[in-house]
Amino acid sequence: MLAAVLAGRGLSVRVVSRHRPPELADGVDWRAADATDLDAAADAAKGASVIYQCLNAPYNQWPERFPPLQRGVLAAAERTGALLVSLENLYGYGPAGGRPMTEDLPLAATGVKGRTRAAMTAELLAAAAAGRVRIAIGRASDFFGPGVTAGSTLGERVFGNALAGRRADFIGNPGLPHTYSYVPDIAAGLATLGTDARAAGQVWHLPGPATGTTRALLDLVADQVGHPVGVRSLPKLAVRALGLANPVLRELAETSYQFGEPFILDTSKYQAAFGAAGTPLADAVAATLAWYRTRPGTP
Repeated sequence: MLAAVLAGRGLSVRVVSRHRPPELADGVDWRAADATDLDAAADAAKGASVIYQCLNAPYNQWPERFPPLQRGVLAAAERTGALLVSLENLYGYGPAGGRPMTEDLPLAATGVKGRTRAAMTAELLAAAAAGRVRIAIGRASDFFGPGVTAGSTLGERVFGNALAGRRADFIGNPGLPHTYSYVPDIAAGLATLGTDARAAGQVWHLPGPATGTTRALLDLVADQVGHPVGVRSLPKLAVRALGLANPVLRELAETSYQFGEPFILDTSKYQAAFGAAGTPLADAVAATLAWYRTRPGTP
């Protein structure tokens, strides 16, 4: 989606991945490379003025597999002199006690994935402080939107289940405020960080729909699908128990605090610098459900 946004602005775009993505916008180039191979990553990035890191690793293998991916991208940015724009999540902060998260919040995570995320951020900041690379960091929370299915709190377990008449699977308390980030907004925000000189050298919380409760979001889904959407909420102890047989659920136990207290992303810094942004939640939900309805076999 980011590639499509950039191409739509008339920029020359190359996507680099191990396997060809199923859909690429017209005019977008693709290059096969494994980012953990420093030379291959640098070769694939030749000629770039901006490199966007949108990588991820298998959820239960973050500590082993995620940092080497970033190091390849960092090496490519150093060798090409390109601005490195890195997409991050919010794990590095750890529990914030329900307070809105701002960019100056310390990276105080204590869990394995949170410490991994924080260490990767520190690696980028250290490289920038040493003058080896220019960076801009964008952070967002719990992605949803067209094309987002497995691996997301609001993917198949909510939108897919709702369209099929099943209960939405959810961890924690749906009555608490929780920030969810809409993928088109994330893409637009990242594009701004890479094309506006004011963004360089800073951390930014990317814009998105206004924060509300998960229950209010599910009510919007119910309005769109034409029937109530029940919730099957899993408490932390149940998540831990199910995690004995399911590696992904086992990993989710570490971040269950995000759904046991208000989880609010403050995006005022971005909007003060670059203007009001973010899709209204009702519109984002409608667009997501419209995409889900296009899939074969969807009711």
